[in-house]
Amino acid sequence: MYHLLRPLLFNLDAETAHGLTLRGLDLAHRSGLGSLLAKPPAELPTEALGLRFPNPVGLAAGLDKNGAHLDALGALGFGFIEIGTITPRPQAGNPLPRLFRLPAHQAIINRMGFNNEGIDALVGHVRRSHYQGVLGINIGKNKDTPNEKAVEDYLICLDKAWPLASYITVNISSPNTQGLRDLQEEATLRRFISTLRERQEQLGSQAGGRKPMLLKIAPDLSETELDAIAEVLLSCGVDGVICTNTTIDRSAIASDPLAGEAGGLSGAPVRTRSDQVLAGMASRLDGKIPMIGVGGIISGADAAKKQALGAPLVQVYSGLIYRGPVLIGECVEAMRAGARHVR
Repeated sequence: MYHLLRPLLFNLDAETAHGLTLRGLDLAHRSGLGSLLAKPPAELPTEALGLRFPNPVGLAAGLDKNGAHLDALGALGFGFIEIGTITPRPQAGNPLPRLFRLPAHQAIINRMGFNNEGIDALVGHVRRSHYQGVLGINIGKNKDTPNEKAVEDYLICLDKAWPLASYITVNISSPNTQGLRDLQEEATLRRFISTLRERQEQLGSQAGGRKPMLLKIAPDLSETELDAIAEVLLSCGVDGVICTNTTIDRSAIASDPLAGEAGGLSGAPVRTRSDQVLAGMASRLDGKIPMIGVGGIISGADAAKKQALGAPLVQVYSGLIYRGPVLIGECVEAMRAGARHVR
């Protein structure tokens, strides 16, 4: 059905269409019509991060920032869902317009700026949901929190998200919060991650069970910066890494009229660089830290490529906008074939 709805949605402003789609999914789910939107994929049990996933294809953070649509999204057949990025206090994000489609490139530019209702609202939404699957909660800092105090924002979110999350993702790689990517600098990152890791272990001890914490990194990193990040990940014992967030590079869409729009570019144009970062981190980490591949997955073949590069799990977002829920099952089947090929 999505291929019939997409032309209508693409005639609307991108952010308006985003909200309308989520409300429509909720309505279809409550009405028992969700099966018309997608046929859930066959299971492909996958173990990673100390967790068991019904299949290895997840929803990336950003689509459901506040965890308000978990039941409807879960019914589409994702193996896991990541919500957020969430901040301690609600914030409106950047001025409109801030979300742009580039259909000729199967791409999206966004400069949302961590618009969200705050961690307390997210906790309420998750508690009221019936979703029982693997849930990641992606945490960030408020725009007006200076970097020297950023870790305090992450600690607040970590504490409150902990009881509800299957895993926590630390987002310091969005290009849409000024100065956020500076936290990826080696010395800063080491102090930052060490503090969060200490709290992670405290929470695990208090709760009687440890939960994995992942770091999401940018594609716009030099080889030297990737060396440094890998060293921090290994030395600090981070549980996983997500490769990658959106890019600020515009070389792949230079001819597009929207190329000059500020923000992070996602979709097909980021695929090559995301794959390069994924492969580079796989080599540096040498199987010691699990990876999630995200960035430019528009087809099952794209997911299988990330699997072959070393990611047992993948996430989709922009591809879902262009392809609809059929992409989930296509990726699962491609990764099933890829797993057989490896054996």
